[in-house]
Amino acid sequence: ASSKIEGLRVSPQQVALAELASTEVSVKSGFTTNAALVANNITALRQAATELAQADVIDIAAVNRLHRALLPTERHQGLRTVQNWIGGNDWNPIDAEFVPPPPERVPALMADLCDYLSGSVHGPLVQAAMAHAQFETIHPYADGNGRVGRALIHTVLVRRGLTPAALLPISLVFLTRSREYIGGLNSYRHVGAPGGAAARDRVSKWLSLAFDAAVIAAQQAELFSDNIATLTDQWHDRLADYRTSQGRRALPRADSAQAKLVEILPELPVATARTTQRALGVSFPAARAALEELAEARILRRKQVDRGTTGYLATEVFDLLTF
Repeated sequence: ASSKIEGLRVSPQQVALAELASTEVSVKSGFTTNAALVANNITALRQAATELAQADVIDIAAVNRLHRALLPTERHQGLRTVQNWIGGNDWNPIDAEFVPPPPERVPALMADLCDYLSGSVHGPLVQAAMAHAQFETIHPYADGNGRVGRALIHTVLVRRGLTPAALLPISLVFLTRSREYIGGLNSYRHVGAPGGAAARDRVSKWLSLAFDAAVIAAQQAELFSDNIATLTDQWHDRLADYRTSQGRRALPRADSAQAKLVEILPELPVATARTTQRALGVSFPAARAALEELAEARILRRKQVDRGTTGYLATEVFDLLTF
């Protein structure tokens, strides 16, 4: 969703295939260049939730590494040395919607922001929202500020222990409420006395929007978890029906590759025999047999991902992710 805000619109299935291709050299088709970029964004978000979240302090170099991970092909790495602006035209900022601080002020502003990110002056949600808005206001890079800024939200939430095991889909909420999101950021960018009533009102408007987004994201995550549980039950029923139709016992052994594979499909919705072999710690023939049985049971769909390599897709997981 964070990438959709930046205009990288791809399907969840393509992203999953691109992620698979990053570890499976035999997978070379079924996804676009944009899908590979989004898959890289996901990897970078995981990086933010581990390296940055576990660091004793967050400094400019660490944020620069996050930017480089999110935009590996960007020519202008590191803090910007030129003026940038949002909206208007490419030649001058006369009609721009927002003009960030001049480049000579960026290092000091980023150092101040990193100090804030490293501390715990405010609660986790307040800190995540304030850090994001301040980062977007500084706009320290030539490109990719939105993606890095939204990754910092997740960094704070993981770092402060609010979401230790998963990424809260706040970017998805920002996508669906993009006009309010941009309006909230513009409200935060108050020109005037920082301690005045007008400044407090504008910051409160942004925080209210960010808190609403966090609540909606948590509700969506809970709904998705419930839907996955229901879908997994349906898969077990389908597998039992298929095995019964073949004259076999309805339930496979609990330690069998088939039983284990059904349970990890939500985390591995696209797989090959090789990836399944590694994920389950079984032999290649056992992994392939498990995939084929689930395909025959209408749990997985076969897809040729390259010459001689068959991919197996749990397409119903992608249906739950489509918005």
